Amino acid sequence: MNMKRHLLLAALLGGLVVAAARAQTPAPAGNTVSEYILHSNDTITMHVYQEDDMDTTARVGEDGTVRLPLIGVVKVAGKTVEDATANIHDLLAADYLVNPQVTLTVVDYAKQRYTVLGEVQKPGTFEIPPGESVNLLGAIANAGGYTRIGSPRKITVQRNNGTNSQTFHLNAEDMAKNKNATPFVIQPNDTITIGQALL
Repeated sequence: MNMKRHLLLAALLGGLVVAAARAQTPAPAGNTVSEYILHSNDTITMHVYQEDDMDTTARVGEDGTVRLPLIGVVKVAGKTVEDATANIHDLLAADYLVNPQVTLTVVDYAKQRYTVLGEVQKPGTFEIPPGESVNLLGAIANAGGYTRIGSPRKITVQRNNGTNSQTFHLNAEDMAKNKNATPFVIQPNDTITIGQALL
């Protein structure tokens, strides 16, 4: 592929990435707070109706847990607000309260970041806005798009889940072209690397 043709293709794909990112980036979770997935360092408030002495504000620990009245340590990280609320309700109802009406609120969102390296215009670390999610195409767009030698077909995402790690080999060109493709959602601490195209 000659240089002129490659530059034209890169420009076209860059436009597709931005357009697809706008189309696929989910709406802020402010509209769907119950679906927000809790993370370490989020701060939550628990309120139980007519049980004011149980009102608690706690920061989610690095191990994903909080300490709550009566039930002690509860794992909440990785659960949606709705699921965590249901779990706390069940724990309270099992031994302590009759039909407790539990409300769980996120009062401070932890900073969640990801890194983009390799052949992008602005490599670096970027923040996932509180209550929102970022997909792969959006992450590349946030990093300024590809350089002239960046290849949308050569993308790796390194993901660390505690003691486990995963590597994904992805083709953003196919994602940008296929409007029906399921977006690849970036997780906190992901490292995205864009490889070089063959000239």
